[in-house]
Amino acid sequence: MANLREAQKQMTRRLLLESGLELFKTKGYAATTVDDIAKAAGTTRVTFYAYFPSRSALMKALIDEQLNEVLERVRSPEHGSTAQDLVATVADGTRDAIKAWLRRTADSWPAIRPIIRIGRDAAAVDPELANLVERWLEEAISDVEDGLTRAGRFEPHQRHFRGVLAMAQLDFVAQNWEDADWRLTHEQMLEELTDSWTGLLT
Repeated sequence: MANLREAQKQMTRRLLLESGLELFKTKGYAATTVDDIAKAAGTTRVTFYAYFPSRSALMKALIDEQLNEVLERVRSPEHGSTAQDLVATVADGTRDAIKAWLRRTADSWPAIRPIIRIGRDAAAVDPELANLVERWLEEAISDVEDGLTRAGRFEPHQRHFRGVLAMAQLDFVAQNWEDADWRLTHEQMLEELTDSWTGLLT
């Protein structure tokens, strides 16, 4: 019976997260209320607050949990979250390894893109969420730095900034690849990004 109750609690929490994400996408973060989210999830305002103390907390959970789940990032005491496959890819440093990691990540862009966009929109109107996405990106930058450190490439003072440059490229491409007129196929874009990362990190 306890297992069933726990499963129901997890399902309700997931429903709230999914309903919040969908409403943030369609109505925008600023226009979406706690009541809207609760109603869309088929529950009440009281139930919402049993799981999340605020709309901001739900937005943070979308970044910390759903985005990390899509990208297979796990909790890390050093950085908040980490992707061991990114650390290993950067440490490996071969073009093939980098291209394979970028391809896997690109496959997730349709799921990643709306969460990142909503996170940035939310940060613009909610002081509790200031720099929410940038703080999360800093965790990925730390993974790149850790991979370079593991491989012993570049001077210590260079490693973090190279991670900044790599993730800035990836973030910009991931957010704009669908709308931009770059005159490249998806495959050509991955090739160019791979070349850029290879030159930057190896």
